[in-house]
Amino acid sequence: MKNQLKYAVVFAGQGAQKPGMGKSLYEISPAARAVFDRAGEEIKYDCFEADAERLRQTEVTQPAVYTMDMAAFAALMESLGVDERKFPEPSAVTGFSLGEYAAFTASGAIDSLTKGLDLVKKRSLLMKEAGTNPDGSRRGAMAAGMGEKDAVLALVDKARGENILEAVNFNSPQQTVVAGEVVAVERFAGLAADRSFGVKAIPLSVSGAFHSPLMRQAAEGLSEALKEFSFGEPKYTVYLNSTGGTYEEYRTEEKAKEAAADANSVIKSIMVRQIQNPVEWLKTTQAMKEAGIETVIEVGPGKTLTGLVKKTAPDITALHVEDKESLEETVSRLISLTVDK
Repeated sequence: MKNQLKYAVVFAGQGAQKPGMGKSLYEISPAARAVFDRAGEEIKYDCFEADAERLRQTEVTQPAVYTMDMAAFAALMESLGVDERKFPEPSAVTGFSLGEYAAFTASGAIDSLTKGLDLVKKRSLLMKEAGTNPDGSRRGAMAAGMGEKDAVLALVDKARGENILEAVNFNSPQQTVVAGEVVAVERFAGLAADRSFGVKAIPLSVSGAFHSPLMRQAAEGLSEALKEFSFGEPKYTVYLNSTGGTYEEYRTEEKAKEAAADANSVIKSIMVRQIQNPVEWLKTTQAMKEAGIETVIEVGPGKTLTGLVKKTAPDITALHVEDKESLEETVSRLISLTVDK
């Protein structure tokens, strides 16, 4: 194609799930249908029929959202005719937390949906276990801190006390998610109620303190589980949660420390690091803008990431694909953007 559009595909993460997700894509897109059929009847039930309460369970959410992400991506690539070279391939991919696994799959680093699902299922169980006390209660919680980053960080320091409490998702200039022990997150929310701190706290409906030190047990378990898997070199530029920069930059740093570092070992290192460290989404958005990405397309349930991109880089065109209507609208918009170049 003569006119090249520089676009990135971003994959939704846990928390974006919703009842009925993907059903209309299954009905209209052979490529999406193939993804759901490969995932199996249980995941199809969870995506199409399960209620919100079941979808809140981490071990249900992660495989379902991963499958939905991959189905929406397949539907988009099919509709654009990327495989037939009717439209350019993405310049980059990335994903939010769980969505990073979908990004690695789309890039070919994870070479099959089956392998990706096996890995995501193990990850979800490890995260559930790390987030649960022996009596079944939650070890940790999360809350979105709405306000200037420095104000949120100052409030985290004030609320921490002797407990674990950290900023774990740097989402936009005005949104920083915090996570830690339940009592510390509750203290953070209580202090934020005094609006003199300039922060509004919104509790998140999650089952643990993800991307915090409370996930160390999950990271150790994932490191062991990854011995059963192997990974290849991604064919697209992949932006990483834990750094905000690219896979290529991370691998260069790793090879400087260990000359024998290959794609397999580097990606395993990335996955172990990601599960217990903050998501640098703000840095990722800024890095994509600096790299000349003109359009970002969120695939998967919802359009949370689309909204965050608009807040951080309003000059980037932000689109999404989650159902028949949004797929048709996004494809039409992309074609018009390419023609206009």
